[in-house]
Formats: sequence, structure tokens, C-alpha cells
Amino acid sequence: MKQAGEQAAARGRAREERAKGLPGSNAVAEDDDPAAATIIRAAVEVMARHGYHGTSVRDIADAAQVSPGLLYHHFGSKHDLLVTILDRGIDRLVRDTEDALFHAGDDPAGRLRAIVRTHVLAHTMSRRESLLGNTELRSLSPSARALIVSKRDTQQRMFDRVLADGVRRGAFGTPHPVEASRMIVTACTAVATWFREPGALSGPQLADVYERLALDTAGYRS
Repeated sequence: MKQAGEQAAARGRAREERAKGLPGSNAVAEDDDPAAATIIRAAVEVMARHGYHGTSVRDIADAAQVSPGLLYHHFGSKHDLLVTILDRGIDRLVRDTEDALFHAGDDPAGRLRAIVRTHVLAHTMSRRESLLGNTELRSLSPSARALIVSKRDTQQRMFDRVLADGVRRGAFGTPHPVEASRMIVTACTAVATWFREPGALSGPQLADVYERLALDTAGYRS
């Protein structure tokens, strides 16, 4: 019995070693079971490359070096795994944006800079997760889609409030704060589609540029 347990542990360590080549993912939680974390990392990697419908459970299991049964044990289905990835990604983005606002102070320009920087860096550091979030929303069930969309709306409303407050206080001169807010969020999100490292700009350098562009879009009156 002891020998069988040792052999199982050895096989588990071997699987982890083989899966170490998988990139990290912001969809992995600190308290995830190691096997579940590896499955998430594998799913992000394979789905981002082949798409949700072009990826099978077997593809994910092979990339994670686990059995399909173990995937079903942790996530129930490929759909549930996608929901986990998208839900955790947007939750992290909302939390980080709220935190950025909390520490940004009262100045409208500083608040806009803070949330733009957070949004840009999130999409440069987690490009594959962002790609899935932007292309695979259509693959979710109606209820799961509604959940993710509602959280995206929460993120958008933070930008909306910062723009509206800046206009009200005379810091921003745009006559179209709602449209400006949407443009800024869309532009920040889109960096995930083309940003690569190494490139002409690093992630933080790109965030610097987008901060200035956002202020221009808002009609910042310095």
C-alpha cells in the first residue's frame, strides 16, 4: 500500500515536471489544487492558440499531462473551465482597478492615469487570457455570458465615473464623456491583440503612452 502511494506521488511529480513548460496565468488562484492550476494553464495556452471550439478536452489534458477524467473532476466540463478562466480574469481586473482608484487620490487626471495604466498593463501581461475574453464570450452559455458581461460593465462604469467627474469639475473638456470612456477602454483592451515583448515599447512604457492618449481623449485641461 505504501509503495503504491509512493509510486502515485512519483507519477504526480513527473507530471508537474513535464507541465512546467506551460506559461503562468492570472486565472490560477493561490489556493488552487496543483493539478487544477496546471489544467487552467494548459487550457489558456491551447485555447488561445486554437480557439475554444478548436480545442478538445483531450488536447487540454495532454498539454497538462493529466487524464481527461481529472479535468472533469476539477471543472465538470470544458465550458466550465472556460467560465473559470474568464470569470477570474475579469474579477482580477475589477479588483486591481478599484485598488488603483483607491490609491490615486482626488485629482481627475491622476485617477484617469491610474485606471488606464492598470488596464493596459493587465492586457499586456495577460494577453492570452484577454484574447479568450474577447473572442470566446460567444462560446458561453447565456447565463455565463450574462455574468461576465455584468462584470465588464462594472469595469466600464469605473471609467465612466472618472470621465464624468472630470468633466463636472472642469478638468476634462470633452463634450462626449461616455463615448470617450468607451473609446479609452476599448483601446486599452485592444493592446492584447498586438503587443509583444520584446518590442519597441515595454508594457510600462506603453502604459505611459496610453495615459497621455487617454488624457488627450478626455480633453484634459492642465
